[in-house]
Amino acid sequence: MIKRFGFLSSRRGQATTEVVLLFPFFVIFILFVIKIFGLVVLSQKMQIAGTYAARRFQLQSHETPFYRDTWDKRFLEQDIQKKVENYLGFDNPGARKFLSLNKLKMSIDRSGTWTVVTLTAQTKPPRIRFLCNYDKDQVCYRDAKCLKGYAFLCETGGQIEVIKYIGKNERVMPYILPE
Repeated sequence: MIKRFGFLSSRRGQATTEVVLLFPFFVIFILFVIKIFGLVVLSQKMQIAGTYAARRFQLQSHETPFYRDTWDKRFLEQDIQKKVENYLGFDNPGARKFLSLNKLKMSIDRSGTWTVVTLTAQTKPPRIRFLCNYDKDQVCYRDAKCLKGYAFLCETGGQIEVIKYIGKNERVMPYILPE
């Protein structure tokens, strides 16, 4: 029985100090990967939500001024925003924390040929504690990209904007044979 597992005792093991010293670097790397993955997920969800909001507004909005100023403003836009917020994860505490969601703004501009639906999601800064303890002037000495990254990580967060253009809802008239 001992001869079967003799190969385990003949190999040299990994030095414990190397593992202990490299572990914090692996943790930092994993945290960055998770935050970047969260931003990619949020970006994709924003594209889908923007398409939904634009299409629903195109199909359910009105051209007449009475309904455009009353029903569309009071009900339709608020209902679309509520559904978009629910889809993005504002109602779910776990998704809200994972995606660092802060607030969502939806604006619909009807002036011109195209109706423009704009979704803007503001994210909270991830605030990775051991990176934000240092002074940004010492960390990012004369480096604009570093200052921008530090501001995103520790101070302001980010902003993702999706713009969708939609045309008028022109339903095709059914073809009627002439009599």
